[in-house]
Amino acid sequence: MLLIDCPWCGPRDETEYHYGGQAHVPYPETPAELTDEQWAEYVFYRDNPKGPFAERWMHSTGCRRWFNVLRDTVNYEVLAVYRLDEPRPALPQAGGNR
Repeated sequence: MLLIDCPWCGPRDETEYHYGGQAHVPYPETPAELTDEQWAEYVFYRDNPKGPFAERWMHSTGCRRWFNVLRDTVNYEVLAVYRLDEPRPALPQAGGNR
């Protein structure tokens, strides 16, 4: 189980949250001008990296607010938690591998 630190409610078990997918995916500036292929790419295609990954989570059984989590997809470690109005925190480089 993951222990996720909600920015408003504090640390809670992952069962209290709802996963919302990749964070920092900008909405298209002119969605009406996208082809079906471009729209499908925006809706369905997301990164799947090995290592630190920014995700959106919602505290569904608590404050019901959305926030971002930087999580390592290799070991599931939560590296940082930050509100949607905050910039993505920089992570220290671990031996140049990330």
